[in-house]
Amino acid sequence: MLNNLFTKLEGYYDEMVSIRRYLHQHPELSFQEYKTAGFIQDYYEKLNIEVKGEVGGNGVVAKIYGKKPGKTVALRADFDALPIQDEKDVPYKSLVPGVMHACGHDGHTATLLILAKTLNELRDELEGNYVFIHQHAEEYAPGGAASMIEAGCLEGVDVIFGTHLWASEQTGTIQFRTGPMMAAADRFEIEIQGKGGHGAQPHKTRDAIVTASQLVVNLQQIVSRKVSPVNAAVVTVASFIAENAFNVIADKAKLTGTVRTFNEEVRQFIEEEMQRIIHGTCYASDSSYQFDYFRGYPPVVNHEKETGILIRCAQFVPEVKNIVETEPEMGGEDFAYYLEKVPGTFFFTGAKPIREEDGYPHHHPKFDIDEKAMLIAAKTLGSVALNVQSE
Repeated sequence: MLNNLFTKLEGYYDEMVSIRRYLHQHPELSFQEYKTAGFIQDYYEKLNIEVKGEVGGNGVVAKIYGKKPGKTVALRADFDALPIQDEKDVPYKSLVPGVMHACGHDGHTATLLILAKTLNELRDELEGNYVFIHQHAEEYAPGGAASMIEAGCLEGVDVIFGTHLWASEQTGTIQFRTGPMMAAADRFEIEIQGKGGHGAQPHKTRDAIVTASQLVVNLQQIVSRKVSPVNAAVVTVASFIAENAFNVIADKAKLTGTVRTFNEEVRQFIEEEMQRIIHGTCYASDSSYQFDYFRGYPPVVNHEKETGILIRCAQFVPEVKNIVETEPEMGGEDFAYYLEKVPGTFFFTGAKPIREEDGYPHHHPKFDIDEKAMLIAAKTLGSVALNVQSE
């Protein structure tokens, strides 16, 4: 049946590309993906596949029931876009100003839709049941996974798999990892309140820019001097806002950024240490502050057995040339929530554009993928979904 699945997927490759390009032209931001969700639901309804919309928000869940008994396997794809202006010169460039699919979620959706269509045609031969989770709002915490789980998308599911098209790796590469693969992704905001004044009279002020600048430097000592080198962690100040005229000393400054960790104890320690350092720095400058720390997604922790199944099944895919264990990534993914509930694994499918000059990182205005990677992702997910029944 695997060869039959692969052949059918190859036959639908042009449709897969067409779906991806349509979605690329019509992106929607996290929690605003109403038309995209409608497109996905309509696609399943036209195939007479059981489907439910508005699952935990804009989520869509479809189900295929095999004729033979077996496990219930869930496969997940996300479908939200980013607030980035598309700067590519391609026919399928985003038609929505300031919004684009800069992370491959359009490709994830096209991959899963065509895989579902193909498995539906093989349902008389299928063992078990298959759940297709189309998730909204992966890009922005609290994300869509948690609300979809609360709405029941994992009810009856025995195992789950997902992939991310990875534009930094050559097409034909599958990257896996057992255990922690992607980091917990937290966000923080710090507002410094000083006392403004004339730029020529700094002694009469409490300069919020100076205090915030010292704070940026002080926060860097958490990872470099407080966290053990064997525990990966990141504290990044990504935004520094203190707008004033050239001759005015700022009374306010705002810092925003992110914290990435794999270990819950390290995560907790960094939050507490940030509080201590912020308090001390502001106390020294006689300034007040507001510190808000927002817990994001937990780390993605892959299960050993399911990761082993992935490794074996990826070898069945002719286009897969390299199966590589990857280093942990500091990026975050709310696929983590699914893995907290049921066994599974999340992996990367290489999707680097063929032309070197087209290779841009994720979240870049000129981001693009090698669309052949979608076919590889579909074959790999399909192989895993079928073979997990015999495990």
